[in-house]
Amino acid sequence: MTPTPTPSTGSASAVPVQTLFGIPIAALSTEAALDYIDDAIRARRSVQIGVVNAAKIVNMARDAALNASVLSSDIVFADGMAVVWASRVLSRPLPERVAGIDLMSGILARGMSRGYRVYCLGATEDVLQKTIARIECDYPGVVIAGSHHGYFTREDEPRIARLVAEASADVLFVAMTSPKKEQFLARWSAEMGVPVCHGVGGSFDVVAGKVQRAPELWQRLGLEWLYRVKQEPRRLWRRYLVTNVMFCALVVREWVRLHTLGTAAPTLQR
Repeated sequence: MTPTPTPSTGSASAVPVQTLFGIPIAALSTEAALDYIDDAIRARRSVQIGVVNAAKIVNMARDAALNASVLSSDIVFADGMAVVWASRVLSRPLPERVAGIDLMSGILARGMSRGYRVYCLGATEDVLQKTIARIECDYPGVVIAGSHHGYFTREDEPRIARLVAEASADVLFVAMTSPKKEQFLARWSAEMGVPVCHGVGGSFDVVAGKVQRAPELWQRLGLEWLYRVKQEPRRLWRRYLVTNVMFCALVVREWVRLHTLGTAAPTLQR
């Protein structure tokens, strides 16, 4: 089944989606997603971006708070080849993977000529400063409107949200782990008033050079997770083994459900 066509991928009212595991995932290419984001910034329209990969989908099935936070996003992208492959198995195909770090890079690249004001929130202070230095070097024209490390408490959140609001940014990058980043955005995006809020997870670690991103071939083969395990085997092998097996089980269960009940038509998300 293909998503319902729409006249403009940049439109706020009509974004084609495919619903997988109860999650409406935008059926857009990376370039179309960037067009949508550009349109939101120009219109000063609030867009909270969510991304899902296999591990997050598994955790959403087990964590109601995480599930609610992700579903509160205005648009959700498939940040993982496993999700794209699952969409094809389930006859609800997504056009391609839209990785969170690629969206971040694309926003910055387009922001050079548009003078986007960017707020960087998350990571350690050292990684944060290295990330800002790299952005300033690689993307001249982008304005760093403000920054704050990601090691703050729930009690600190009102102050952090106020700092972001006062910075008058066009884009907020939140480099924190799940579910903290989703829950922070769900609680504070309205108060911060930033047109585009994007949870980028560990992307600052990659930009700062602390973590190496998988080569393009590994990405195309859906083995980015294995490359991460290769870098931190003791910490990550068990986590990925468990979540990958559980994700496969979810796909099988969803395939059985769809072929038993029939396939519903895709929905549209603003």
